[in-house]
Amino acid sequence: MFDFEKLDVYKKTKELNKEVLKFLKENKQIDVYLKDQLRRASISMVINIAEGSGKFSKADKRNFYTTARGSTYECVSLFEIISEERQISKELFESFYNKFEIISKMLLGLINSQR
Repeated sequence: MFDFEKLDVYKKTKELNKEVLKFLKENKQIDVYLKDQLRRASISMVINIAEGSGKFSKADKRNFYTTARGSTYECVSLFEIISEERQISKELFESFYNKFEIISKMLLGLINSQR
């Protein structure tokens, strides 16, 4: 088993990524550019956590976890745009928002542990 597979934040992020990809697949009316950006940002959260866990120095780990957190923020911003375009229900938007907020806080804890 790889180290990243043991991290709760990795497991939650991977599960959320699946939800995002399912949402994108089911909502074909969303602008292609927004869909592409959201897909890439969501995947970026997952892969940067994995890559960061494999680094040896705390500074390197912190850098990748910080990038993953930035991708989390990017996802929230993209969902806000989709919401403003009225292409997602308020309830579903809030569900995604809350999950991203939890992941952001978990990543902040991981970042701070690398000082």
